[in-house]
Amino acid sequence: MIKVQNLVKTYGQIEAVRDISFDVQQGEIFAFLGPNGAGKTTTIKMLTTLLRPTSGTVEIDGLDASKHQNEVRKRFGIVFQDPSLDDELTAWENMDIHGALYGVPRKLRHERTDMLLKLFELADRRDSFVKTFSGGMRRRLEIARGLLHTPKILFLDEPTLGLDPQTRNQLWTHVQKLNQEERVTVFLTTHYMEEADRVAQRIAVIDHGKIVAQGTSAELKQRTDTETLEQAFLALTGSSIREEGAEANRDLRNMARMWRKN
Repeated sequence: MIKVQNLVKTYGQIEAVRDISFDVQQGEIFAFLGPNGAGKTTTIKMLTTLLRPTSGTVEIDGLDASKHQNEVRKRFGIVFQDPSLDDELTAWENMDIHGALYGVPRKLRHERTDMLLKLFELADRRDSFVKTFSGGMRRRLEIARGLLHTPKILFLDEPTLGLDPQTRNQLWTHVQKLNQEERVTVFLTTHYMEEADRVAQRIAVIDHGKIVAQGTSAELKQRTDTETLEQAFLALTGSSIREEGAEANRDLRNMARMWRKN
C-alpha cells in the first residue's frame, strides 16, 4: 500500500531524510518511531504530498506520489499533530464539509457520518460546537473525519499526544476496530512506546534521517536484547535529550528560505 525507495530530502547541505526505504502492506498497522528531529515529520510530509522528495520515490496504492498528487490524496486520510477542526462549527458540520470537499455524495456522507460518530461515541454531541469538546473528543472527531471519505490509508501523527491513559486506550480500540472491519492501512507516529507495542504489526525506527531498524516489536527487542519496546528504542537511538520540535522548526525555516529565493 505504501512503498518508499531511496527517499532523500535535503535543504542545501542539510540532509533531513537520508536514503530510506520501507514498505507498508495493505491492512497493516505500521508505526514510524523516532526522537524529536529524527526525520519523521519530513517523511510524513513527503508521503502525503506536502513536500517533494529531493530524490527517491514514494508510491501510494501503486501511484507515484510526485506525479499523481490529486489521486494519491483521495486515497488517504490524515490526522495532524496540531488541531485542524473548526471550533465554530458543530461535529456534524465539520464532518459534512470534509465529505463535500472530497466529493462524497450527500446521502453516502450522511450515512458515513452517522456511522462514524456512533463508532467514536460522539453521536450524542453531533450538534454541539467543537469549541465545547474536550481534547479527547476533538481527537476522536478528527479521526472520524479522516475516515469519512473511505480512505485506504490513515496517517496518524501523534494522535494521542496530551491525552489521558483512558482516552488513549479508547481511541486505539476504535482505530483497531476500523482497521479490522474496513481493512484501513494505518501509518502512525507516537512517542508512547506502549501504544506502538500494543497496536503496530511492524515498526520502523528512524534517527538522524536514517532508518536504524525495522521489524516487529518482538524482533526489535530480540535484536537489542531488551525486555520492552522503550528499552529497545533507547538502545537504537541513544538516551540523550533531543531539541523539542527541532525537525518541524528546521522544515519551516528551510521552506521559508526556499520561498524567499523563488
